[in-house]
Amino acid sequence: MELQGTVKKLFDAQTFASGFQKREMVILTQEQYPQPINIEFLSDKISLLDNLKEGENVKVGINIRGREWVSPQGETKYFNSITGWKIEKVMDNGSEPTQASPSQSASPVSNENPFAGDDDDDLPF
Repeated sequence: MELQGTVKKLFDAQTFASGFQKREMVILTQEQYPQPINIEFLSDKISLLDNLKEGENVKVGINIRGREWVSPQGETKYFNSITGWKIEKVMDNGSEPTQASPSQSASPVSNENPFAGDDDDDLPF
């Protein structure tokens, strides 16, 4: 899956006692009701955030992960996380680069009615 938006917040990398590392970012989606989405980058993917700045427009490749956890009281809870694995910067207007428009040297379009001189009316009604 992919999410596109503006980088709202970049957090510092976190290292845990086990050696596990993660770094998070928040992007603000560009839709009618923009959503701040927290995305985590794990282990070797945290370096993808090194060249980003807040305010830049990006497209992020993501995976959605789910976990089940049973509390000591026996209650089951479910958690979701969004993990990033790829980042592409996009143009400032929030759209991807498009193909070049046709050159101006193309033949002009005629505004003449091609049927204007056709007096042969062979319609059956």
